[in-house]
Amino acid sequence: MSSAHTSLPSGQPITANGSGAPTFSPLYQQIKKLILQGLQSNEWRPGEMIPSEMELAGRYGVSQGTVRKAIDELAAENLVVRRQGKGTFVASHLEARSQFRFLRLKPNVGAAHYPDNTIIEARRLRAPADIARQLEIKTGDSVIFMLRMQSFDGVPTILEELWLSGAIFKGLSVERMLAYKGPMYALLETEFGTQMLRATESIRAVAADERAATLLGLPLNTPLLSVNRVSYTYGDKAVEVRRSLYVTNDHYYHNDLS
Repeated sequence: MSSAHTSLPSGQPITANGSGAPTFSPLYQQIKKLILQGLQSNEWRPGEMIPSEMELAGRYGVSQGTVRKAIDELAAENLVVRRQGKGTFVASHLEARSQFRFLRLKPNVGAAHYPDNTIIEARRLRAPADIARQLEIKTGDSVIFMLRMQSFDGVPTILEELWLSGAIFKGLSVERMLAYKGPMYALLETEFGTQMLRATESIRAVAADERAATLLGLPLNTPLLSVNRVSYTYGDKAVEVRRSLYVTNDHYYHNDLS
């Protein structure tokens, strides 16, 4: 059976799963997919308001309730943001709430705030095998490498390597990276139209090696939290690998499970 969906509105269109057996996809899921296509094609850009539920219902020929359920799921996935009395907006990394969504380190005392960034090194490289595997590219393909320090109130706290797909960010120069001081995801969104939508992380405890100890100003073998993150954009495409070392003397790693 073809995997193509019947025309909307169609109740519950039949699709095919990986085994070829027919499955049923709820109508709101089809509307969600259509809205996602609009987001991915930049019909509605980050920070912009999308059409109202009534307008979308008319556009797709479905009920407002169906559209509302689709938008509810997109909001739960942090792809759109509802603002009371204003409408629904495409999520943006320029918003403070999005910045803290990916910054999981919280202070033991006081409110969370964004760290100061110091770029130690930035250059284009050929992808090592392990980075290529995580970015789903070929070993030796172009990647952008950055080593940076993040400090809270002047105290070095995060030492991290960032690896970006060179093919996706062709116009990202070393000079631009060195000059930029804000959240990296905001830069990639505003200048390259690439949003980080989700990430997977692997976390373990390690001892500070000579490089980490020197850059972080710590004794050799100080316990650190090591986090390997792979970030994805639309279409579940991996675009960044981030390897971070966290000093947790005055901070802790926080995650919400649901």
